[in-house]
Amino acid sequence: MPFYPDRANTKDTFMAEAASRSGTEGAGTAAASRQRTVFVSLCFDILIWIPEIVAVALTGSVTLFADVIKCGNEILATVFALLILLKMRKGGQFSYDYGMGKFETMTRVATGAVMLASLFIILYFTFQKIVAPEHLEIGGALFSVPLMLVIAAVDTYLWRKNYRIAQNDPSPILESQWRLRRAKSFADISVLLALVLSFSLSGYEWAVYIDPAASFIIIGFLLLAGYREISSSIPDLFDRTLEEELQLVILQELASSFDQYQEFYGVRSRRSGSSVYIEIFVGFDPEKKMGDVQRFSDGLKQSLEGKIQGSVVCIVPTSGRCAGCTPP
Repeated sequence: MPFYPDRANTKDTFMAEAASRSGTEGAGTAAASRQRTVFVSLCFDILIWIPEIVAVALTGSVTLFADVIKCGNEILATVFALLILLKMRKGGQFSYDYGMGKFETMTRVATGAVMLASLFIILYFTFQKIVAPEHLEIGGALFSVPLMLVIAAVDTYLWRKNYRIAQNDPSPILESQWRLRRAKSFADISVLLALVLSFSLSGYEWAVYIDPAASFIIIGFLLLAGYREISSSIPDLFDRTLEEELQLVILQELASSFDQYQEFYGVRSRRSGSSVYIEIFVGFDPEKKMGDVQRFSDGLKQSLEGKIQGSVVCIVPTSGRCAGCTPP
């Protein structure tokens, strides 16, 4: 007698495979979008770096020199971020159960560290310029001012573009990229204003201090941006637990259905990139049917994942406290 597969089971299998392929394709599209965004930023930074070096030679501006050093460090940070994205696209889903979000977080730490490291270089040359001030070379004005106008316009465009992409596809790499581009936009405007004022007011003796003064503005932007990148990323590297407001959301959900379980043993959570993994350990009446337990777990999971963005919730039936849980 020939064997015919059960149609219902076959349909379910095809639907499951289709859903799996759809999820994989969606993840691949998001990864490609991140990679393209970072690559475009890298290409632009490299293209403007050489003309900016020429502008430094023509004008002798310490502010432009500081911007060149900063741009060089940012290129290295962006290359590092691109290498991480390439590694993520090649695979690793079977080696890292929680994804490769920690690699993304490390790029934020690296970006912040590069920003802070560039401060020392800028400070050194700025103080040299204060001790021995000089007027800028007027001959470089026709080249450096239009160049900074173009750079400021493109950086502002990339800042807004990367911000929109990061809102649609939250990621530590994309967040660091739009924040980096925002800092660059303000720095570009500061450099531009410093050049314009220095050239237009060159007849005054005090105008020699405009250029080093603008360097301190760039230092402020770098200090703030670098500190923010590092301070917001390091806790995630050490599996920081959920913020208090998100813990309250979980407790409220559990309180609203307190009659569905017998004991609450605690919550364990970890972050991996833009995802938050939450495990809730609860105890049930031994006489309760498994079907009722499953319905309660599915309902709680669906409700919490709808309220906590990027969360993956797992309800764990147990009879004792879990290791490393946040106590109730």
